[in-house]
Amino acid sequence: MLDSRPLFRLAADVGEPQVVPGGPYGDRRYIPVLGGTFTGDRLSGDMLPGGADCQLIRPDGVAELDVRTSFRTDDGVTFFMKGLGLRQAAPDVAARMAAGEAVDRSEYYFREAMQFEAPTGNYEWLNGIIAVGLGERTPSQVLIEVFEIL
Repeated sequence: MLDSRPLFRLAADVGEPQVVPGGPYGDRRYIPVLGGTFTGDRLSGDMLPGGADCQLIRPDGVAELDVRTSFRTDDGVTFFMKGLGLRQAAPDVAARMAAGEAVDRSEYYFREAMQFEAPTGNYEWLNGIIAVGLGERTPSQVLIEVFEIL
């Protein structure tokens, strides 16, 4: 069993997806990150606008997540996050989510593996960890509980 400890809780504000339907691998969605916050015992601050989640919605309905975004800590340090994940829901649950309905996260699977790039200093320890997020998609935000894998 893996040991972990909480790293932070992320609340990302996201824009309307840009969709390229019917590609050879499925539908592509580009979802801009508009901003947000992250809070934890060891680091907290704001998500910076300008990042994105570039998703592939496969023919089996599973969303492959590919996230790139930046954060700024409360003490002014900017760091980068790369996240790869999966979100899977039964077709009726996915349809409710797509319609903007609030769906409890127990009704679908949303996990993301994360790596960070931070400058030398107080947060360079982020460069040597892997984190895993347990996600939830609300009508206007993405909420993720992020855990450092020990």
